[in-house]
Amino acid sequence: MTSLGTARAEPGEVGVGRLVVGETRDGAEFGLPVAVIEGASEGKTLYIQAASDGDELNGVGVVSRFVPQVDPTELSGTILVVGIVNYHGFQVAEHRNPIDDTKTNRTYPGDENGTSSERIAHATFAAAKRADYVLDLHQGSTSRMLNEVRVRCGRRHRLHDECLELAKVFGCGHVLDQKGPDGQLARVAPDEGIPTVDPELGGCVGWDEESIEIGVQGVFNVLTHYGFLEGEVTQTPQTRATGFDQHGSPVGGLVHWQRELGDRVTPGDPLFTVTDVFGTEKETVTADSTGVLWRSRRLPQVATGEYVCSVATGVDTR
Repeated sequence: MTSLGTARAEPGEVGVGRLVVGETRDGAEFGLPVAVIEGASEGKTLYIQAASDGDELNGVGVVSRFVPQVDPTELSGTILVVGIVNYHGFQVAEHRNPIDDTKTNRTYPGDENGTSSERIAHATFAAAKRADYVLDLHQGSTSRMLNEVRVRCGRRHRLHDECLELAKVFGCGHVLDQKGPDGQLARVAPDEGIPTVDPELGGCVGWDEESIEIGVQGVFNVLTHYGFLEGEVTQTPQTRATGFDQHGSPVGGLVHWQRELGDRVTPGDPLFTVTDVFGTEKETVTADSTGVLWRSRRLPQVATGEYVCSVATGVDTR
């Protein structure tokens, strides 16, 4: 039998429950929703978590779709799932944990006696360390973004090639291969010898069905490639980027796009134009480097200096 919190499963079974991590402000105990999918035969362990940022719901959508689709009688090994990491942020649809005003995915490996976010990180990292592979499901918050998988360990890390392989197997079509900030699960888990990536499943308000389906297929790609399920995965070339140029607006007004997400650009290509409310052009912003329009703000109105978009640089296909 395998357990995670109160979730328990014998071989060939699925169990759901809660992973207790603290108490709410009224003194009531709370726990994160967890699941254990225990294969009928022995094998490796995959850990999956979603919503460490409380408004990033596409990962929750992936969890809610793939768990019912996995037949544990056909599975070799174990899948451990934490369906919602940032419990408090999820309740109020906020990015950060409102209890300590902290971005949860900056607090790994956590602290069992620390802040609310550190305690959650400690409990979920303990689960992740039981695994052979880790998927930390994210999205580009509420902005517009390509579906991508992020390799965050850094290209000089001893596990870089394994993490890059995991990203390519997931198969979103785009990979960001750039060392991430301290405290990210995908930075910390590779130090423990566990290949880990961040699938960033688009960006939206609420959730996006296309990105969710891409995420579900990505999970099954991983399960198949690494021997949890029988079959083969046909890997397709992925567009990989190693950095970003970020563009803000030099003036205030309304943004009008000259390029679409996924478009390749070269230096001098127009990215967007800003007009006043009557349509008079005020400024056109152009690309600084060769790359791909990767991410952009969702709302058209901008103030002087406000973020508008990111162009991925150092792009190749592999």
